[in-house]
Amino acid sequence: MKKKLVAVVAGVLAAAIALSGCSSDASSDASGGGTTKIKLATGGTSGTYYAYGGVIAQAVTDATGISFDVQSTGASKANIGLIADGEVDMAIVQNDVMDYAYNGTDLFEGEKTENFQAMAAMYAEVCQVVANPDAGIETIADLKGKRVSVGDAGSGVEFNAKQILEAYGVTFDDIEVQNLSFGDSANAMKDNKIDAFFCTAGAPTTAVMELASTNNIKILNVDGAEAEALIAKYPFYTSYNIPKESYGTDEPIQTVAVKATFIVNPELSEETVYNITKAIFEGKEIIAEGHVKGTEIDPAYAVEGVSVPFHPGAEKYFKEVGAIQ
Repeated sequence: MKKKLVAVVAGVLAAAIALSGCSSDASSDASGGGTTKIKLATGGTSGTYYAYGGVIAQAVTDATGISFDVQSTGASKANIGLIADGEVDMAIVQNDVMDYAYNGTDLFEGEKTENFQAMAAMYAEVCQVVANPDAGIETIADLKGKRVSVGDAGSGVEFNAKQILEAYGVTFDDIEVQNLSFGDSANAMKDNKIDAFFCTAGAPTTAVMELASTNNIKILNVDGAEAEALIAKYPFYTSYNIPKESYGTDEPIQTVAVKATFIVNPELSEETVYNITKAIFEGKEIIAEGHVKGTEIDPAYAVEGVSVPFHPGAEKYFKEVGAIQ
């Protein structure tokens, strides 16, 4: 089964590359049978969203007959625009970026967008604060006066950094801000050009693991009253423990996470979205064979930290399984 799935998924991904950027007519009846085709926006071809989307698409097709056009895109912000403009039917986004769009804040300041609905949160994208303990950094509060990379300018990571620092009474004015990607941040710390950096990604993160193999690092906790206040103010965050095995730490690292989340076009029928949602959660073992993030599929987890309304089809499924009362 695993070999067959991998082979089929490889075909889906190859086809998606060819189809990327091409438009196709959405089915007039997305009811889970016949000629239904769902246009699914993911991310770059080398990223998790694209590979994960391909595995999900094949599993749903096998279970329901619904076919997919898996498209490579610019990820969260771009995907919300594609949904809102009716160019795709379904997309993967971070739930914090989804919240910004729905409420017209941060990345979507002045661009409020409500023409989408949530289907399900799928897996954690963990907020990690990596520091050099030799710089006298033991807690988030110790970042004051330090050289800190907060992610690319205008990125979701930058807003995660701003919000987490805020919970500890620290602002960007209190630190020496640098805007670097994960990989560039790790290299800068290796060269002693920064003292700490933020990254939001699945844990363990390759860039952090590679840095830890050559440098003394500390991943800071985001916990206690500060984490509670952060989650209360920004409900798209959830508590998350990074297992000690992930980075070889003595104890689990307590932090917060956002979630990779499926959103859908509100015009999709209730039956279609119900069938897709059900196929994903009832097929999680098969999905996990095709992608490691499939191991995190769980109905209770899928509804936590989702701050925008669910599509009626998804809500129907989650009520059936008791995830929504």
